[in-house]
Amino acid sequence: MRTLDPQTKRTIAERIRFYNELGIYDFYRRADLPVDMLLESAAPPIQTEERDSMPRKAAAALPIFQSSSVNPESQVADPVQALRMIREDIGDCTRCVLHKQGRKQIVFGVGNPHADLMFIGEAPGADEDQKGEPFVGRAGQLLNNMIKAMGIQREDVYIANIIKCRPPGNRTPERDECETCSPFLMRQIAVVKPKVIVALGAIAAKTLLAVNAPMSELRGRWYDFRGTKLAVTYHPAYLLRDPRQKKETWKDLQMAMKELGWAVPKKSEEEKPA
Repeated sequence: MRTLDPQTKRTIAERIRFYNELGIYDFYRRADLPVDMLLESAAPPIQTEERDSMPRKAAAALPIFQSSSVNPESQVADPVQALRMIREDIGDCTRCVLHKQGRKQIVFGVGNPHADLMFIGEAPGADEDQKGEPFVGRAGQLLNNMIKAMGIQREDVYIANIIKCRPPGNRTPERDECETCSPFLMRQIAVVKPKVIVALGAIAAKTLLAVNAPMSELRGRWYDFRGTKLAVTYHPAYLLRDPRQKKETWKDLQMAMKELGWAVPKKSEEEKPA
């Protein structure tokens, strides 16, 4: 296997980031063309101002990579089996450095494979790494209370994270870790087909939406994410540090409930999950 020189790696990485910003995460390289020819035939690097004005659908015309929407699970009707296939594909993952940095196990996802509502967090913590299930620690207990306040149970929703391994010391995931792991999350979303996604926290929101904006700008509005409505709210771990924001989080959850056509429980607009 040929080792790519640093400049080629940077060029490819930049092109992949560009595709990610346009909502394309899964790629394959044409086997009949070497990397050099692909790079020579590619359009010149696109500057920031050009990206901003470029139509979303134009990404398909860029030549270096082609998007592949054909994953093995897409041929399976049963979402339980499809999710199992994705998990098997991940295996005992060694695709990024996190497997060398103390993670105990993969934290895949949990919940109803037919869920209308999906919560996506940032990364597993120590409790999640120990149990192999997302949101089982203190933040998970608060998330459970948030879900109950909506009039449903944890088992009614699907819960996952941007990355599936615990970063050492619960540090913020690095960009390359998110880019390496997020294609598996995209496949999970494609299988579950939720009507609404709630991104928990800034890291999840920024990774999914490929934007860099403060929570004050991200919250309170809907985003079209691959044909699914996506809303942003605070991460439960942040609410443990700043309980004053629970009221705002409850507003975000009510927005999701209304979009889903669910009855909002009879509680004050000011009331918030405990």
